[in-house]
Amino acid sequence: MYRHVRCIAALAVLAACSKEAPKADSSAVAQAGGATAAPAASYDPATRVATVVASDFAFVSPDTILAGWTTFRMLNNGGFHHMQIVRLQNGKTVADLIEAAKTPGAFPNWAVSVGGTGVPDPKTEANATVNLAPGQYVLLCFVDIPGKVPHFTKGMVRPLTVAASPAAGAEPKADVTVALTDYAFTVKAGALAAGKHTVKIVNDGPQDHEVQLIRLAPGKTFKDFGAWIAKPEGPPPASGLGGIAGLTKGGVGYFDVELSAGNYVLVCFASDAKDKKPHVEHGMLKEFTVQ
Repeated sequence: MYRHVRCIAALAVLAACSKEAPKADSSAVAQAGGATAAPAASYDPATRVATVVASDFAFVSPDTILAGWTTFRMLNNGGFHHMQIVRLQNGKTVADLIEAAKTPGAFPNWAVSVGGTGVPDPKTEANATVNLAPGQYVLLCFVDIPGKVPHFTKGMVRPLTVAASPAAGAEPKADVTVALTDYAFTVKAGALAAGKHTVKIVNDGPQDHEVQLIRLAPGKTFKDFGAWIAKPEGPPPASGLGGIAGLTKGGVGYFDVELSAGNYVLVCFASDAKDKKPHVEHGMLKEFTVQ
């Protein structure tokens, strides 16, 4: 539900990542009007589940989690948001990543896209399970609806430390596998049919790719959805169900979803390494119907 754009704006100074052992973050985000408190960001090292709260325009998340397979739940308390996870290498910092974002196009090779949650509807949630190595990471939102200004430029950036762990956690068992290539989605195993699914996403590259899963409203088409993205007025003609944010070549991610009867689209909005256009403009979308 967005277009990747690499641009820059002034950002508040980010607090240093905590060096303590993984623990639950006690922060909470208030609902509109301040009447009720939303669920707090948290991390359970026993289940390897990290809960992140997204709002307009910030992430509240644990400071530190353990390396290995981790399930992220993004509770979306704002408009349209996703959570891209980027690993920083070679001693680079959040400030370095923001500086690099001044140049349009793909990330530098020291910033590795390792997945994250796709874009769910406002006031809903999305999930993603990824395998993280120890190191320093950043959570960002590149969604630019409304106003065509990427949300990370409004402060939707959060550092995350991944600490070494003696156990890797359990990799999910998928019943559907979808491969990503330049520029196609291929269902390699299982079927996108009615019911609950654990979907495995594999990026066969060579570029970074993502999967946004969208359910079209009755009687609407992907063309209608594209027109709404260009001019987001009135209710959207589709619903965001999540997916997996950008993965580098060879990357793997999982997400859980329940499909009901209707028309759906898998789409990739990641920027092309050569012409900077969203991959959907190169034909990277797959329409399918669930009976």
